[in-house]
Amino acid sequence: MILYPAIDLKDGQAVRLFKGEMEKATVFNDDPAAQAMEFVAAGCEWLHLVDLNGAFAGEPINAAPVEAILERCQVPAQLGGGIRDMATIERWMSKGLARVILGTVAVENPALVREAAHEFPGKVAVGIDARNGRVATKGWATETDVMVTDLARSFEDAGVAAIIYTDINRDGAMQGPNVEATAALANAVSIPVIASGGVSSLDDLIALRDCGASLNGAISGRALYDGAIDLAQALNVLKASE
Repeated sequence: MILYPAIDLKDGQAVRLFKGEMEKATVFNDDPAAQAMEFVAAGCEWLHLVDLNGAFAGEPINAAPVEAILERCQVPAQLGGGIRDMATIERWMSKGLARVILGTVAVENPALVREAAHEFPGKVAVGIDARNGRVATKGWATETDVMVTDLARSFEDAGVAAIIYTDINRDGAMQGPNVEATAALANAVSIPVIASGGVSSLDDLIALRDCGASLNGAISGRALYDGAIDLAQALNVLKASE
């Protein structure tokens, strides 16, 4: 199971939100690229990047820090937030991004997800963010009537590389991930699932690893910044279990 350190970008800084609320942002680093290099130095194999401003605006806002990370870091990175058309996807791919995460458009324009997955095999993930089992879009500000499992299953034949499932009520709250819901989703689809939201301890990572579903990975942010999870130690524990 891959551990993806998260770098959430707001106004050019690396921040973490509390349950997705932009006004409850804590700044952890003014230099996101330097933060990324710290994670790389600790041994991470992937980086998870989110353009928070972009998620609300519907277009990339924090392109400069993302590009700086891509230029300095030699590990693959995935990016979500404000990626809602083919031109933006193509632009990020040309800059060396390993994977785009499509969230809002997965609900509003699923044909784009299919087109992108066909055009860039293995490089398109679907981001499914949910409150109480229902999908939320536009930076989590808009709640829909779409159920998580229904949306995930609709992409079974699309060729997407992964589904990144976030329980919004757990995100940034340091209360542990929703292991039961994540495992249920992973068991319901054949697409690899990455867990996100609430991963706040080594025990949480072990619980996800041992949840009875084959999870591709887990994303953690605040716990790494706060020191609740030692990244190098966590990577060693997950590697030892392979």
